[in-house]
Amino acid sequence: MGTLSEHEPLLLNKADEADYAKKVTKFIPFVQWVIKFIIWVIFVAWGTLIVLYPTKFMQGILESMLMATIGTIFGITGSVFLVFSGPVLLMTFLSFAYLMVSPAEEFHGKKKLKFPTFRLWTFPVLVGGPFGVVSAAELIGIVFFIVYLFWAVAVYTIQNRESISKFNLPFWEESLYASFEKVSVSNLVSGCYRFLYKLPDAGTFWAAHWIYRIILLGTFVYTHNKGMLQWNDFGIANLPGVISLAAGLLMWVTSFHPVRKQYFELFFYTHQLYVVFFVFMALHAGDFVFSIAAGGIFLFLLDRFLRFCQSRKTVDLLSATCLPCGTVELVISKPKNLQYNALNFVFLQVRELSWLQWHPFSVSSSPLDGKHHMSVLIKVLGGWTKKLKDNISKVSEEPDNELSTQLHPRLTASVEGPYGHASPYHLMYENLILVAGGIGISPFLAILTDIFHRVELSKPCLPKNILVVWAVKRTNELSLFSSVDIESVCPSFADKIKLEMHTYITQETEPPLEDGEVHKSTRRSHFPMKNQNKMSGLAGTANNIWPGIYAVTSTIGFIIFMALTELFYIKPFGITAWWLKGLLFVACMIASIVVFGGLVVVLWHLCERRDLNDAKWMEEDEKSNSVQYNKLRTYPDAYQTTVANLTTANYGRRPDFEEIFHSASERWGGDVDVGVIVCGPSTLESSVAKECRSKNIKRSKNQPFFHFNSHSFEL
Repeated sequence: MGTLSEHEPLLLNKADEADYAKKVTKFIPFVQWVIKFIIWVIFVAWGTLIVLYPTKFMQGILESMLMATIGTIFGITGSVFLVFSGPVLLMTFLSFAYLMVSPAEEFHGKKKLKFPTFRLWTFPVLVGGPFGVVSAAELIGIVFFIVYLFWAVAVYTIQNRESISKFNLPFWEESLYASFEKVSVSNLVSGCYRFLYKLPDAGTFWAAHWIYRIILLGTFVYTHNKGMLQWNDFGIANLPGVISLAAGLLMWVTSFHPVRKQYFELFFYTHQLYVVFFVFMALHAGDFVFSIAAGGIFLFLLDRFLRFCQSRKTVDLLSATCLPCGTVELVISKPKNLQYNALNFVFLQVRELSWLQWHPFSVSSSPLDGKHHMSVLIKVLGGWTKKLKDNISKVSEEPDNELSTQLHPRLTASVEGPYGHASPYHLMYENLILVAGGIGISPFLAILTDIFHRVELSKPCLPKNILVVWAVKRTNELSLFSSVDIESVCPSFADKIKLEMHTYITQETEPPLEDGEVHKSTRRSHFPMKNQNKMSGLAGTANNIWPGIYAVTSTIGFIIFMALTELFYIKPFGITAWWLKGLLFVACMIASIVVFGGLVVVLWHLCERRDLNDAKWMEEDEKSNSVQYNKLRTYPDAYQTTVANLTTANYGRRPDFEEIFHSASERWGGDVDVGVIVCGPSTLESSVAKECRSKNIKRSKNQPFFHFNSHSFEL
């Protein structure tokens, strides 16, 4: 054993601990900078490879490398995967490392800039088109995509012109198809991943549509002469490609706005065909061609398996409320370590209503409202939401005693998420305009309470001036404001934040006579937590070590399964069929995630259960739930005492954003940044985006710069 110096203290005193903490705090930004620099270097190199891949120079380098790997354990497929998909996975692992060294607090504040700043991602350029509002950053991405598309197709076609004898049509068709397929596969990582499941912004959504148009055109040109039912062992197999195309076609058609809006369930269920799309694409292209896009697909499967495991758990509903305006509020039990921000949303399934239907809803509570619960507001519009309201109403009408609770089945839910923005950008503007339409006020209730909590707790928070503009059809919808008890959250808010609320009741010309009854308290149905069933912390957890271990372990498992398959099946049995090797490639991906990743998920879940079963946590949960129930058993009269005094009601007209923005500019001063967040119908979003664009283009010195942000998610 080593010896300790008599001059070396066994324990650090408080001064030494503080000095050590300062050194660590100063060192963390440097480590973060190094990791970000490495990620950018890898990304630029990978992007350069993708862009230059059509050239003979780059293809010559890659072919030389691929020929050198013939006969090795992973062969050409391993080399292609390493070159095209390896950088994607490496950037993912470095991102986990970045999160691990980052402090737990999600927002640390920003220094106020002396002058307004132009930001590409918050400047609306195209408004009212088929893809909604397109920012300058998204437009640059779209232009780059178009240039790359024409560049790649032109290069591939020119390279194949030597195979064309007097424009022999079959050869020309094959050349054109090869061009289309290479371009579409090269872009599949960035386009298809978000198109299939994630929330697409305008740029990636646009790219995804065009990728599928290219695949359609290429498939039509090629199968026109080659035959749609051919299934070759060596080379491209046509029939699997047609099946993959059909699955993708269903997803593509149902992704258009009219279908998503009117038939959400059809959209949601058809998008589960991504399994058919991926598997038959691998059968169609073979293992080494499929491995070009395998990195992004592997990350998608990692995320999907984790979300699947999370959504299997049933969650207790702490309480439910039916508001006069036809809106339902659910309070969901969650573990202490599950983190989210006010801009997130979740998928919700209520088992008593349906085992198949999942619906997305914005979070309406601040993460600082309570460590053990999360709230969502649900507007009653369709059959599923109507049944939910009817079930809650039945419980509300029963007497509040233990016997009635035992007789009536409690509502249980499954939750998937939270999804959405990781960065709380609502905290990054000193001046904030929140524009909502109807139930679009839901995330803004979370934003307001989040800001008030932060001000009260002296947490980093930039907003000082907040203007809420809310357009509704009828006065009874204003009862949603009653869920924001400003005075209890931050009693001295008036001294720290200047808050204004302007409501526009479009279908009423004057206040109803029974206006005082509209905002009356509403009885809340309480569902006691007997089994302590909380949301799973597999997503949104503050611990970034487990997700990193899960991703790395699954990747190692994939390499092991590929090696075992090659050594004990492909080589001994002389497997040469492209489609079969493509199927084995996908099988290894899935098996690695289920076996190796599943083992990590089990250990992760056991660790989570151990924490939840801790006596201290259980006592804290019980106390928190009791306080939550007693506090929210009936809605407070906060609207009467506080919110009403801050609200200006406008009947029979819609918001005039030119007037609103001009008035805000005069009140808040000149050279400032104003954050504008919109949540509502596409027409409302377009109106706000046009006004932001107009103000920014016409902006002169000593005038604010309006930054447009849309929170209107459309799956």
